[in-house]
Amino acid sequence: MFTDLANYTASVGRSDREGMHQLIAAHKRMVTPILTARGGEIIKSLGDSFLVLFPAATDAVRAGIELVESINGTSGFHIRVAMATGDIEAISGDAFGEVVNLSHRILSRTPVGEVWLAESTLLCMNEAEVSWESVGRYTLKGIPREIGIQRAVPRDRAWLPEPVLQAIRTDRMVRYTRGAPPPRLLPQPIILLEGFAAGSRALEDAVDALPVVDPASLWLVAYTLPASDRSAWERAGRGIVISTSDALDEAIQETRRRLAYTSGSDTLILDTQASAAYELVLCGLALPTVPMSEVVAGYTYDLLADGHWVNRSDRAIARIDVSPGHITLTAQVSGLRVEGRQLEPGRASALSGGEVIRTPSGSIRFMLLAEGPYQALLLGSSHQRIGVCNEQTTEIGREPHHPGLSLPDRRGQNNIRWCPGFRAARARESGFTMDRALAGRRQAAVRLEDGSATLIGIHERCPTYVLDENILVQLHDPRPILPSEVIVTGTSAICLIDPTD
Repeated sequence: MFTDLANYTASVGRSDREGMHQLIAAHKRMVTPILTARGGEIIKSLGDSFLVLFPAATDAVRAGIELVESINGTSGFHIRVAMATGDIEAISGDAFGEVVNLSHRILSRTPVGEVWLAESTLLCMNEAEVSWESVGRYTLKGIPREIGIQRAVPRDRAWLPEPVLQAIRTDRMVRYTRGAPPPRLLPQPIILLEGFAAGSRALEDAVDALPVVDPASLWLVAYTLPASDRSAWERAGRGIVISTSDALDEAIQETRRRLAYTSGSDTLILDTQASAAYELVLCGLALPTVPMSEVVAGYTYDLLADGHWVNRSDRAIARIDVSPGHITLTAQVSGLRVEGRQLEPGRASALSGGEVIRTPSGSIRFMLLAEGPYQALLLGSSHQRIGVCNEQTTEIGREPHHPGLSLPDRRGQNNIRWCPGFRAARARESGFTMDRALAGRRQAAVRLEDGSATLIGIHERCPTYVLDENILVQLHDPRPILPSEVIVTGTSAICLIDPTD
């Protein structure tokens, strides 16, 4: 285990030598009794940080929880804790080993007031004694593979999953408490089942008493869960909120307070789309065929909880991986489903054409394409859109003229697997990215006249395509474009829609 005192550097910078000694001594007085009471052996102190060894993973996690519960905010102290489990060599009063490095790397990502642990600790601890939830899979410096990381949950804290937060914001959350009659359900509800023991007959009866709903709508509120019950519930495509009743109430109230604060703005919003006849909507991710021009042998994209696709993120909920003739999806967190089957975090799952991926931000349809420059499309909803007005030309591109729909311009190359050879090496050195290679600043445009839309190519070298069933047809000359038709350019799928439908 590593512990870390937040804002230590700033505090030292404001203190004289006596004040610094008092700060370190106060920190040690608060931390040491909690660590040693659980069997922790303090190997060394770095002033603001302790390296501690425990003989048991469960004791380490419980000590971490007690630290943040008892210390955070006390006399201005705020602490973070991280840990991993594995072999250690104790040499000359110090500890060495891969697990020490891993624990320290996890600490660098741990927010103040939280306890993060590696999968190795999760596998060794007694889950009946410790409450935890996943925070995702991370790429850490010096660690050769992605690491799944969990968060220990204190009794006074609750981190609401994104679907629950969205339901609160849109007034779709329903609370179903044990002993109460089945609640009246709203359209597309998120139902919190409270006071039920996992795996109990009462929970089964409560679920049976509800109308037929999407399993992803059901969220069990529990603080501790046996591993078998957690697994069975999640395999059914349902969600879990790790929380006590009091912490859940506070988290919901805090979300509503923030919502009321942000919605109480006096800002005047002008509706510039009031006269728009159609909308251009960025509706998905286009997956180019590989190998690509002897440069790209394969690539990945990460999906965020808000529905955005990015090159690489530690906060991703899923990752799509494209290789020649093969596309896989890997869930980074629990709760994602493909055609009703639950995806196990960290395990790649091959995708088939027509499958629907259920995510916190909505559904994504996977569409395989016939032979051509693209292997597949991932089509879903998006808030990125622009109105198309009559007698107006609306551009599409990375830097379109106004009015225009801006395509993603994702920087970085860490999602690319390179082909061997000089051509790939030169592209890598020159800053090649797929977004910049496949789409121009001004790529295409939609012209609306007398209620009819025409798609026009602008860029001379980067092609634009229109989806015709499962075939992409390259645009050579201006052509009519109808509502619901999909335009593909670069790594983006764009749809023309009628907002009145």
